[in-house]
Amino acid sequence: MLQAIKLLPKVGLMAVFFLSVTACSEKEQVEAKSQTEEKSSGYKAPRNSLGQPDLQGVWDFRTLTPLERPKELGNKATFTAEEQAAFKSKAIDVLDVDKARDEDAVTDADTDIEGAYNNFWFDYGTSMSEDRRTSLITDPANGRLPALTEEAVTRMKQNHLRAFPVRDILSIGLVDFRPAGPETLGLSERCLLSFNAGPPLTPSAYNNNLRIIQSPKHVVIFTEMIHDARVIPIDGSAHLPAEMTKWTGDSRGHWEGDTLVVETTNFTGKTPTFQMPIDLVDPSMNGVVGTGENFTLIERFTRTSDSIIIYEYTVTDLSTFTKPFTVAIPLKASDSQLFEYACHEGNHGAAGMLSGARHVEKEEAKAKSH
Repeated sequence: MLQAIKLLPKVGLMAVFFLSVTACSEKEQVEAKSQTEEKSSGYKAPRNSLGQPDLQGVWDFRTLTPLERPKELGNKATFTAEEQAAFKSKAIDVLDVDKARDEDAVTDADTDIEGAYNNFWFDYGTSMSEDRRTSLITDPANGRLPALTEEAVTRMKQNHLRAFPVRDILSIGLVDFRPAGPETLGLSERCLLSFNAGPPLTPSAYNNNLRIIQSPKHVVIFTEMIHDARVIPIDGSAHLPAEMTKWTGDSRGHWEGDTLVVETTNFTGKTPTFQMPIDLVDPSMNGVVGTGENFTLIERFTRTSDSIIIYEYTVTDLSTFTKPFTVAIPLKASDSQLFEYACHEGNHGAAGMLSGARHVEKEEAKAKSH
């Protein structure tokens, strides 16, 4: 059902949304050192009028640190500065879609036709975690996702067949995919959920921004992508009844010292537990796993300097992963404003995909009649 995905420069551009690589310039290394010194010197976050750590503002979660530690790095948890520089150079080459288009246009016309954007529109960033970690995953210690259960693998294969409900975020790698209706398209393609805003957040190709707003009884996490706003009570109120499910779950927050802890449950069964990283070796492992109804998410927001919030999350779904796993992502302060991401492109794209599928079917029927 899935075609073999080619090497990254030739992969459809939607595929690179979930593929991360590491990079860090000398300037960023100096900034990282400064941030580390602030943290080690007993940094105290500024307070709001209630005496809580002030997390408000616009934050950028771009990072090119990979979600999983590359297998070839084995037990190596951190890069040296030299290794990081070499990794950066290679990463920039791999992610340069203009270069790939120029190199392949003569022999591969599809690269030019299917490439939706040029490099101007991509915004992966050029930084990585300040401690030079080789993966965003901090637990398990090997920096890799835990093994999938048999149930999860079986459900993933069903997802590839577009069995209802369709939990996949995108339609990547499907052969001769002809959507029968809008319900068979991915959640992001239907503008229901984004490919990076989660929850949990997933650093991606662009629109990696969010705004945090605090009030006495609530915290609002407003993501640029799909302009979703999670309004999170921090007043000790109970979760919604189990039968009341939501696309982005039901979140409740509380403070543990200077850390805002958010527990989210009650995800709808129409959403997945997790989007797997792109697998260029085994295309059958591309897509989403799990179902939201079995999923509990714990997020932690800790301000470690004037310019950094460490965003840490733990995914628990033992019907999908054999054990929980934890990811840590630096959120960087931004003085930019958020713009509305209305997702009209997806709505127009859905109509185009459906009309295109019907056209192909008519052409095939016409050919058979002759």
